[in-house]
Amino acid sequence: MKRKISIALLVFIVAFVSFYCQKKAQIKGVGLEVTFSEPTLSDNLITDVQYKWKIEKEFKPMGRDYVIFVHFWHKNNMLLQDDYTPDLATSKWEPGKEYTYTRRIYIPPFIDEFDPQFKGEESLKLSVGFYSPYDRTGKSEVEVFSKKLKVLPPPLNTPEVIYESGWYDLEINPEAFLKQWKWIAKEARCVIDNPRRDALLVIKGGVNLEVLKDQKVIFKINDLVLDEFIPAESAFEKSYNIKKEMLGDKDEFSLLITTDKTFIPAKVIPNSKDERELGVQISFIYFR
Repeated sequence: MKRKISIALLVFIVAFVSFYCQKKAQIKGVGLEVTFSEPTLSDNLITDVQYKWKIEKEFKPMGRDYVIFVHFWHKNNMLLQDDYTPDLATSKWEPGKEYTYTRRIYIPPFIDEFDPQFKGEESLKLSVGFYSPYDRTGKSEVEVFSKKLKVLPPPLNTPEVIYESGWYDLEINPEAFLKQWKWIAKEARCVIDNPRRDALLVIKGGVNLEVLKDQKVIFKINDLVLDEFIPAESAFEKSYNIKKEMLGDKDEFSLLITTDKTFIPAKVIPNSKDERELGVQISFIYFR
């Protein structure tokens, strides 16, 4: 089965291998180390990023709470951003302290291996810094870390996810939380290459809580129940460390997604003409 790009996004116990670089901070007394959980970065990859902020003795309190921006640039295009507010507000950061935490990102597919100018790898520029969400001028934005990252295509043996049966067509809405998704009705099946090793499975999706209450979602691998849950919110993201023994000894295995409740929009949503039977939205399936 040829390698195929899966649907785009968003386990933690991995030995961190560092792409280390520290740039002189423009905010005096603030340094940053960034490490990735993968020894080699590629596109179509989920990886954990560890941030270690080192606050030196000469640091002067910021006096305001900043948002931290994390931008990954491919040439002049921002490929990925992961802006966030740290758990401990920056106004409470103290001299002589270190603040370390980990966040997970998804590097989407962007490498064109068939481009005549492709030389076997691409570069991303990682830029990290601070900005104030209340400043509309952009003058509060301060970069404190910058590094050039080498990114390769995924290995040739990266499992391919085939959406075999039970799937409606892809829908896209940039204004929606999921951005893009495929609906299923009662159940849908994927066929996935068996890597014959432990792997990470991530499934991101959603349900319509306004129409269906206490709807159960069930994931099965080779007809064995992996998980069943009732989403507490309309969107969900589930991660699983799959042991190779669960995948069987065949070249492929099946991933089945089922639900106990469905609805027809035309019958329950005013002015809807959608006669499809709908159960669960699936936005993202990652297996690697």
